[in-house]
Amino acid sequence: MSPRSLTRPASDAVRATLDRVWAGFGTQIRDARLIRRWSTRRLADEAGFSRSLVYLAERGEPISAEAAVRLTLALGLRLELDVVDPRRRPALAPRRAEDPVHAAMAELEARHLRRLGFTVAIDEPYQHYQFAGRADVLAWDVSVRSLLHLENRTRFPNLGEIAGSWNAKRAYLAGVIANRLGLGRGFGSVTHTMVALWSAEVLHVLRLRTETFRSLCPDANDAFAGWWRGQPPERGEWSALIVLDPSASGRERQLLGLEEALGARPRVRGYADAVARLDLPTRGSARTD
Repeated sequence: MSPRSLTRPASDAVRATLDRVWAGFGTQIRDARLIRRWSTRRLADEAGFSRSLVYLAERGEPISAEAAVRLTLALGLRLELDVVDPRRRPALAPRRAEDPVHAAMAELEARHLRRLGFTVAIDEPYQHYQFAGRADVLAWDVSVRSLLHLENRTRFPNLGEIAGSWNAKRAYLAGVIANRLGLGRGFGSVTHTMVALWSAEVLHVLRLRTETFRSLCPDANDAFAGWWRGQPPERGEWSALIVLDPSASGRERQLLGLEEALGARPRVRGYADAVARLDLPTRGSARTD
């Protein structure tokens, strides 16, 4: 159908959806180009059009469907268009499998916690009636009935959805895991920690939505710091946020709490730079949702 056949102007919801789709597409194209260490000139040449169109696409400006397909194919990716029912939660596993930075964060956390002698579980499933999901990293010490839950985030593309998942885990995860481990009295202490990538992209969202994150993660990171030292708290429940640099070395700080992060300088610009700094292989498809 030609746009001239439309009977009325686009609604606010239509415009907002188009802005989100093209912004997400542009971010993924730029990330894929940087991961390959390509210049905009090389991508334009491979796709068969001018460099100015690459600039438009990476800025999140609307381009033609043919141009979008050319860009993704030039990068060795596949463009997919999904129609999603917003009432249903999307499956998380395929995205995680395509997220090497997320995997690197979990590997660092699991290695450190296991060295301290804790039992560690990765991508642990849980279900409480209609709520179901997976915990990125869990660690526990049955002797003192303490549980640590780490929720790793490399980006915050949909803060409302992330908040819903986070709140459900805070409400139900500990009880499910305690029953699974046979702890009749449950855990004496539960430490929920949202672990965000220490990037300019993430810090921008933290500063833009500071009060939202303070509401979701209202506590200082003392309880998490205790776990990281090998001394988990024995009583209480905490919800905190930290930023993590999985590529930190030497005397570089690896972790910051939320309040410190609000005034910190980024370690990397965005996701693609984190991949490059970690020297990780990548694979996956560009998506428009």
